[in-house]
Amino acid sequence: MGGAMIRGLSGSRDGSRIRHRSRPASHQHRSARHQGQHIEGQQPVGSAARAEQGRRLGAVIVLTLVVMAVEVAGGLRSGSLALLSDAGHMLTDLLALVLSLMAVRFAARPASPAKTFGYHRVEILTALVNGALLVVVAGGLAVESARRALAPAPVASGTMAVVGVAGLAGNLLGLWLLAGHCEGLNVRSARLHLIGDALSSVGVVAAAVVILATGWWRLDPLVAFGIAIGIAWGAVRLVREAVDVLLEGTPRGVAIEEVRRVLLGIPGVAEVHDVHIWSITTGFLAFSGHVRAVDGPGASAGAAGGDPLLGRIRETLRQRFGIAHTTIQIESDACRDLCEPAGKTSG
Repeated sequence: MGGAMIRGLSGSRDGSRIRHRSRPASHQHRSARHQGQHIEGQQPVGSAARAEQGRRLGAVIVLTLVVMAVEVAGGLRSGSLALLSDAGHMLTDLLALVLSLMAVRFAARPASPAKTFGYHRVEILTALVNGALLVVVAGGLAVESARRALAPAPVASGTMAVVGVAGLAGNLLGLWLLAGHCEGLNVRSARLHLIGDALSSVGVVAAAVVILATGWWRLDPLVAFGIAIGIAWGAVRLVREAVDVLLEGTPRGVAIEEVRRVLLGIPGVAEVHDVHIWSITTGFLAFSGHVRAVDGPGASAGAAGGDPLLGRIRETLRQRFGIAHTTIQIESDACRDLCEPAGKTSG
């Protein structure tokens, strides 16, 4: 995984390779599985939580299948495009929930020499697939809604309203089952599907009432079009967040310059460079960087036998930014001239 390990020894801000170094690099590698050092709210989901999450996802899958069957039957009977579109959306939800359940199972598997971070990224890949599916569904709904708006068809509004209420109740029950159980992208994507369905059901019920009162059949495809826009907006955000994690972008809420400024405030730190911060998965942050230490008493005791400076840096990253997985190279101030390429000084 890019950025997880320092591949070379870099002694300047622009990443130039150094020629020598005065001491071995201090490499601190803390993972949630081996050290349990993640602060509350910033750790990967534990095995017990994932088991509970899996059970609840299974229950939501069964519930979604039942509601989808009811909406298909109701849509065919009433002739409502909004109801049939919602049923089609729920078919996609069913696939997405199955993918989410698979991701939960994979993420619970332990790390191995071949996959040293385990299977946490399966959650992100699943969220990406779910978001892409939602974009496709939203596009299909929008196209069909536009076509139907130009040539509106009669709708049995009474049946439409009853089925819409049943669908809304099922979606709200599904959201309740997933409420408060992990905030990962994977579960968020499942919730997004259910929220989209709930909004669809609200639109279906409202349209049914208006059609029943006024006979304005064109409202049915207009409501379906509005639902499609809302689904697309949420799906694009989900895809963007998943792509950011896969590209190992800086996590939201973490500013590289702020991290650098805080580390420079630690006694004994003269310079911080080659900083990388990324997410292994949702809430599991990692850091790698080079720190040039000021030589002198108490600055650093060396890698052997423990390094007070390294400990202070690690503790600051954990407490201030929720980063517990760190790879830090300590460089000596005494080797600065030797470490810099000829004709270049570090700024």
